[in-house]
Amino acid sequence: MDDFYALLGVSRQASADEIKRAYRQLARELHPDANPDDAEAHERFKEITAAYETLSDPERRQRYDTFGAAGARGSGPDAGAFFGGGGLGDIFEAFFGDATAGRRGPSGPPRGADAEAVLDLAFEEAVFGAERELTLRLPVTCGTCAGSGAAEGSKPITCEECGGSGEVRRVRQSILGQMVTSGPCGRCGGNGSIVDRPCADCRGDGRRTEERVEAVTVPAGVAHGQTLRSSGRGAAGSRGGQPGDLYLHVRVRPHDRFERDGVDLHAELRVSFTQAALGTHVDFETLDGSEEVAVAPGTQTGAIVRLRGRGVPHVGGRSRGDLHVHIVVETPTKLTPAQEELLRTLAKERNEPVDDASAAGLLGRIRSAFS
Repeated sequence: MDDFYALLGVSRQASADEIKRAYRQLARELHPDANPDDAEAHERFKEITAAYETLSDPERRQRYDTFGAAGARGSGPDAGAFFGGGGLGDIFEAFFGDATAGRRGPSGPPRGADAEAVLDLAFEEAVFGAERELTLRLPVTCGTCAGSGAAEGSKPITCEECGGSGEVRRVRQSILGQMVTSGPCGRCGGNGSIVDRPCADCRGDGRRTEERVEAVTVPAGVAHGQTLRSSGRGAAGSRGGQPGDLYLHVRVRPHDRFERDGVDLHAELRVSFTQAALGTHVDFETLDGSEEVAVAPGTQTGAIVRLRGRGVPHVGGRSRGDLHVHIVVETPTKLTPAQEELLRTLAKERNEPVDDASAAGLLGRIRSAFS
């Protein structure tokens, strides 16, 4: 079948990304490793690979669109040459997304494991940052052998199996030709060296598990649920391997007055109804100290006074969020006779109907009788 577009299941107007996605999906289904005993799948895999090789190259695709499959092969390799030649890397880059790139080269001693810990912070510590100390129990470099794993007077010997790389490569034959795979050396465990006389304190591992105190700098503005990464402060690697990283999961205790929303803070300010009606200035305790809040005359419950720059700092930045002060107007529940009379006078002046004193008194007596 010479219709390359039909082989990949795409239209002739398909973009390069669409062609690549279609090929990847088919390649996963038809790859010889996934269908070891299916000759038809093997043949189809060859066909879609040849189609992809042509359509993924703009020049070859143009020749194919103009002259067909024969024209596309005219100045490029045919399917047989493609599978046996230099195009093999392109196949696997398309199929695996070049996942093998990060594994090239010697691996040496294995990297230490990452460590995790919970970092409990007070609300103010999360807002303004803090210096904390954590006690962790982790593998650390052995002080006796300095991490080599070898006893005093000896040293590790380079592994003959991997030549000190810690990695071995194996070649096997497949329908695609020679396949090269790599993995940790089984003889030295990926360390690249062998210890004949192990250190008595670490038994040849080059590290010991101990408690250690880590000083941690908490940046201003961290939030509950975030994770901080500290590079190279995890478990030590065996025999001189690079240490892992330390991940700190932040847990912030709630505040009794402030709530956080991103970099903004919210709090309530309770004022009397006379203060709200006539206006006032109230000293309000922010996280930065006392600050005067102006309550305008006629303020209603739910009004918000914004104090700029009194919120949470942006992590790594200089600016801060705002503090939103939510006004709550309180209605008095217990009045002296003089206060009640003043309010009745006010209600009369504003022409606002209220229960008269006798009705209110009668109602109170009825409630008292049944309570």
